[in-house]
Amino acid sequence: MRISVVQGQIQATPADAIIVNLFEGVTAPGGATGAVDAALRLGSAADRGAISQLIHLGDFSGKLNEVGVIHTHDALPVPRVLVAGLGERDKFTLDRIRQASGAAVRKARELGCKRVATIVHGSGIGGLEPQQAAQATVEGALMGSYQFTEHKSQPSEKSIEELIIVEYDSTKLSAVRAGAQAGEVVAQAVNAARMLINRAPNVLYPESFAQAAREMAEQYGLRCTVLAQAEIAEAGMGGVLAVSQGSQRPPRFVILEHMPEGQPEDAPPLVFIGKGVTFDTGGISIKPSEGMSTMKADMSGAAAVFGAMQAIAGLKVPQRVIGLIPLVENMPSGTAFRPGDVITMMSGLTVEVISTDAEGRLILADALHYAKRYRPRGVVDLATLTGACVIALGEGVAAGVFSNHDGWCAAMLKAADAQGERMWRLPLYPEYGERIKSDVADIKNSGGRTGGVGTSAYFLYRFVQGEGEYPWAHVDMAGMTFSAEDRGYLVKGAMGYGVRTLVALAQAE
Repeated sequence: MRISVVQGQIQATPADAIIVNLFEGVTAPGGATGAVDAALRLGSAADRGAISQLIHLGDFSGKLNEVGVIHTHDALPVPRVLVAGLGERDKFTLDRIRQASGAAVRKARELGCKRVATIVHGSGIGGLEPQQAAQATVEGALMGSYQFTEHKSQPSEKSIEELIIVEYDSTKLSAVRAGAQAGEVVAQAVNAARMLINRAPNVLYPESFAQAAREMAEQYGLRCTVLAQAEIAEAGMGGVLAVSQGSQRPPRFVILEHMPEGQPEDAPPLVFIGKGVTFDTGGISIKPSEGMSTMKADMSGAAAVFGAMQAIAGLKVPQRVIGLIPLVENMPSGTAFRPGDVITMMSGLTVEVISTDAEGRLILADALHYAKRYRPRGVVDLATLTGACVIALGEGVAAGVFSNHDGWCAAMLKAADAQGERMWRLPLYPEYGERIKSDVADIKNSGGRTGGVGTSAYFLYRFVQGEGEYPWAHVDMAGMTFSAEDRGYLVKGAMGYGVRTLVALAQAE
């Protein structure tokens, strides 16, 4: 989809559809929506425009993600007007712009529109800063109209070719252009993460994920290093090796580095780590067959880091950022690791394996230790780690966050809140550490059913603690992989959760 920004009046813009908006409860449209309404005073009801008539008849209320459709009957140089509901005025945020824009543009696509024009939601009556509002408008449009068609023999012919952002006020034009450009970069990165998650596991596995990272890095100017199995073994990454040993697909460890001009090579970076289990059967501790196909999404944390690094490079964020992505496939076989095995990790700690289905923390632990060499200013790991977190916070509602540093955690939560990616801090109690003590090794990889979200986080913390400890936040995003419906800027399938939060965090720091 091409994005362009023009100065003008939305009602005078030739397109297949134009998009305006309305807050819930408004009966007399104002601003650009009011101008369109006035231009649509049709027939005998000349005292009431078509948008006002739609409201009067009760066919449109302005609820968030509601989209009204009006046919202009040649009263405008466009056949359709779409009215996007913004919800209640006192609850209006940038994320509601994304949602309204996503719902409206997707509706336009469903109607077969190829060329769509939209106002910048929120920069007029909404009172938000034009650049931020334009960025959110474009992000919502591109995320909401995303389609995954890679595995279809005959992809849908319905797609929008051009989105025109129309701004009437010439003094806002440069800010709108800057916001639209940033929104395009961020949304493309989210959709890149979605693409990886949606891919079938016979197409996306450690080696092909690593190749995608190489290609992205070359396109966006990132440094990319990929450790193969021999190099992973040489580094002593016992967790990565153990989890991967049951699969015919060898592991990979991807290092992506954004180094802006003028930064010293040894500048303490931010480090983002993503769990990359490209398919998780549970290994010897095998999962039930029902729903196992969704375990292709057990690399959603890795996809989030991939997307975030793409956007950080595209936005030219002026600080050093490193992405670490351990990649494995967890399979049962005669060579698979077993419950009862003891693994020596990269840090030197030994781990008794209680469950081979608690594998993600093993590969993250090696990556967390690897991160110490960079002397980072802050580290975030993202992982679809525990079903316990889904039970605690709900499917598609929020991710859980654990941290050893109040300031770093607060920065993380602030970034997430601004992006509408809900996170809730959970406690890192030392009692969770007691639950993972082992009789035969330093620690064990599972503390049992109860408190599983806390014991898994404390397991990871053991590899952060001690010499070289850094500010760290662990995001358990197990409930934030797939959307079951098209809603706002979410589409059925992979959510791409976490990308925008990481980008916002990097920009804020």
